[in-house]
Parts: sequence; structure tokens; C-alpha cells
Amino acid sequence: MVWPIMKKQAKSFGVEFMTIDGVKKIEADHDLKVITLSNESALQSHAIILAPGGRPRMLNVEGETSFGGKGISYCATCDGDFFTDKKIVVVGGGNAALEEAVSLTKYASSVTIVHMFDHFQAFPFAIEEAIKHPKIDIRMETVVEKFYGDEKLEAVSLKDLKTGLIEHFPTDGAFIFIGYQPNTEFLGDLPILNKHGEILVNKDMQTTIPGIFAAGDSTEKKYRQISTAIGDGTIAALSVAAYVHEQHSISQPLINQSV
Repeated sequence: MVWPIMKKQAKSFGVEFMTIDGVKKIEADHDLKVITLSNESALQSHAIILAPGGRPRMLNVEGETSFGGKGISYCATCDGDFFTDKKIVVVGGGNAALEEAVSLTKYASSVTIVHMFDHFQAFPFAIEEAIKHPKIDIRMETVVEKFYGDEKLEAVSLKDLKTGLIEHFPTDGAFIFIGYQPNTEFLGDLPILNKHGEILVNKDMQTTIPGIFAAGDSTEKKYRQISTAIGDGTIAALSVAAYVHEQHSISQPLINQSV
């Protein structure tokens, strides 16, 4: 019920909502930014807040899509307590995977970390904590080849990359932490992304292009939660208001639409 209330409040201040398939590109060569939409219409604005979000990187193996929300998760904070006293698998070898694996031991009876390489890509303290934890077992140089089950996840197929042996491994759940993919493909022509496709911003949520701001999970950040995205949005909105007032007469229209 919160979203309809917020939408109504925004409309009362003159905010216009548009439902579109997507944004094709953004041109920022001039003061007015031009946003070309998927239907070939265009918007022009003095300032833009980018908040395209992102999605967890997937393994793209058989059964992953089928068991999403039915045993497979990409967020320990969101779903950890659903696996109280359960046996779970964590896929990944970076900081997120190891830290979340340790976090999940608060709920799960056992946690098995599955990582495709012979070493972890994480901070030493995170590696040490995971290795020493009594509830955690580690399978290095191992990959998940398939997820099994009827109505919910019941097992995974694990392949040992050294021996080639495949094991049918029973589990109640699988948490996948192999990276995060920002929805920023449409921004490829703008010099505001890092090598991971994340939007680079300063403390005011402004990019290196004046007038373009960003907020939420598509930005370069450590923690991706609803609360942090809301904070980003607040800062971006206030920064945009200050930018427009400083750079332009408030009597000018901020947005106009052209075809």
C-alpha cells in the first residue's frame, strides 16, 4: 500500500509518470539532456536521476530459473530465516559469498561453500572466518551443474573440476553470490561507468557529467539494500533541486517532451 500513497503524493506535486518499455540512449553533449525512449519519442531535461537498479548474476545452469524463490535465493538478508535448521549450499568465492555464508550459519544447520577456483577472491579475515566456522564445509574447484527437485529444490549436481566426478548433493536451499549486474547497458556510450558497469557517483550522487545523477543498486557501492537505495534517492533528489536552482532560472521548464 505504500507505493500508491507515494505515487499519489508525487502526482500532487506535478510529477508525471510514464510507462515505457525502456530507454534506448541518453545524449548529454549539451545543457539539455536528451533521453530517447524505446518508442522513439524523446524527453529533454536539465537534469536526470538514473535509478535502473540491477540483478544478481546467475549461474545459468539447468533448474536455476525453475527453483528461483523455491529454494534458490540471491539474498541472505532477505531469505536466510526461511532455512532455519536446513542444509544449504552457497555458491561463490568473493567477499559477499563468504560473509553471507557465515551469516547464514545463524539459521542453517550446515553450509557448504562451492567455488570453482582453487583460491578465494576475498579479504583474508573473511576467508579465515569461513574456513574456521564449524558449520561450514568448503568444496573448492567445484561447480554446480544442475538443480533438482519437484515443487522445491531438493538437490544440486556438483562437478569436481579436478577429477570430473559428479555428485548428487542433497540440499534444502542454494544461495548464489557470484556478482551483481547493474541494468546499465543502455548507458554504454556515457563515460560514467566503472569496469563492472556500475555508475560512478560522488557524495551528492552526481556523475562526472553535470546534470546527471544516479541512485540505488546500479551505483558503485558495497551494500545493496532497500534502505540504502532510499537514502541514495533522497540525496539525489535534493542534489538535483540544488543543481537546477544554481544552473537555471526556476521559471524555465525543467522537462519537455518531443517526438
